[in-house]
Amino acid sequence: MKGAIAAGHALTARAGARVLEEGGNAVDACVAAGFAGWVAESPLTGPGAGGFALIAPRGGPPRVADFFVATPGLGRPELKGAEMHAIDVGFGGDSETTQIFRIGGASCAVPGTTAGLEAVHEAYGRLPWAEVVAPAIELAREGVELTRPQAHLHAILDLILRHTAEGRRLYSRPDGSRLQPGDLLCLPDLAGTLDRIAAEGAAAIYRGELAEAAAHAVEEGGGRLTVADLEAYRVIWREPVRVPYLGYEVISNPPPSSGGILIAYGLALLERIGAAERGSAAAIRALAQVMREQTRIRDGTFADALYAGGLEERLLSDEAVTAAAARMVEGTWASEQTPAGGTTHVSAVDADGNAASLSSSTGSGSGVIVPGTGIQLNNMLGEYDLVAGAPAESGNRLTSMMAPTVVLAGGRPRLVVGSAGSVRLRGAIMQVIVNVLVHGDGVATAIDAPRVHVEDSHVHCEGGFDSAELDLVEEWSKHLVRWRRRNLYFGGTNAVEVLRDGSLAAAGDARRGGDGVVVG
Repeated sequence: MKGAIAAGHALTARAGARVLEEGGNAVDACVAAGFAGWVAESPLTGPGAGGFALIAPRGGPPRVADFFVATPGLGRPELKGAEMHAIDVGFGGDSETTQIFRIGGASCAVPGTTAGLEAVHEAYGRLPWAEVVAPAIELAREGVELTRPQAHLHAILDLILRHTAEGRRLYSRPDGSRLQPGDLLCLPDLAGTLDRIAAEGAAAIYRGELAEAAAHAVEEGGGRLTVADLEAYRVIWREPVRVPYLGYEVISNPPPSSGGILIAYGLALLERIGAAERGSAAAIRALAQVMREQTRIRDGTFADALYAGGLEERLLSDEAVTAAAARMVEGTWASEQTPAGGTTHVSAVDADGNAASLSSSTGSGSGVIVPGTGIQLNNMLGEYDLVAGAPAESGNRLTSMMAPTVVLAGGRPRLVVGSAGSVRLRGAIMQVIVNVLVHGDGVATAIDAPRVHVEDSHVHCEGGFDSAELDLVEEWSKHLVRWRRRNLYFGGTNAVEVLRDGSLAAAGDARRGGDGVVVG
């Protein structure tokens, strides 16, 4: 068995599987899939995105590559009057739940994904750079048939994808309507950009013509991105956050990002109070209490603490966990603003026991697409949850909810997992971990199981829970939201697990069209 990979689209996963078959390791597979996602999942990720990669190499210490977005504006005074466009978008399906998406040039932060993919490949990859970029180039040239989940995503984000003339050119049918399931999406401009990246490396994005074109496109929309911002961008290597859980070690994305530390905090609390029987009202209540406590600690000082240092030690101390477990029984519901989120995730393990977990995102996308390049810039400055409390100086990293995660058993990978879903992704990851480690689910069953999310005093329960148990939940939560079906609102979790006999299993989240491949 050469390895396994899971990603947010079947073609993304197959690109990584192809690299494993050609002798690549888990990092090669993640990087190849990361590039392929630019094509197969272009509304979610691309050269205008930011992200993180958690690498757990066999025999070496785990590290996190932080290539998330940075505050722009080097060499440019603040522009007065630049405004973002607010768009209200629904999730579709059986819910009327909506989110406000803030887009336009003023929402664009400095992208980091290309630099990040290059950095992790240089540090840990095995195959030549051009070979890991090649599958994405082929996809962009030959085109990708739009699956039903992807077409649904295009429909949700249509007002953003086709916000400009360039977007309408790329994402429209010949008659001017939006793309439908079965339509072929070809991105030849992006293929040209990928060709340049294969030949020149990340420098193709951060210097020269493409950098100038990106800065110009953002400036025309009232944004602050400059060529100096792109030239100054650097990947930061960090030590992951760690928490013991039921005899395993869970490692994830550390501060200044918030997702990993909140997952660690949530698992510490669940271990203390117990997860309860699967699908029961007690289990839902335990999750809801933990999610409420995760929200409670995100008070006015939390954002500053992410940058100040020492948060992991304070939050995960025995005293802090004990105090939190005691107060979870009482207290009022906290509320949490839900920003838009267009993340995608890749998980991989190879035959040597190396693990890689990679998340990237353009947010909801800014609608700013650099003409002739296929590059859509992120809208991270429009996600107020990310910029709150962050230093305003140009070049500083924003915080993020993204949380690529690896669970270790005796120092070896047991589960590699990550998710899309903005503030909901931490709950999705936490619940998949519990399903695998506590309830003994295989990774596919763990991902497919119905999920819980708490927000604004409401307990959202996905379709699939027993109605009698939900009736019991409603006795203590008067704001229960019953979803009839699975929905991408609850995240898109893609994971690989290593079984006791050393065999591998992989699964993508059907909520967002994910897939998993085991390479024999």
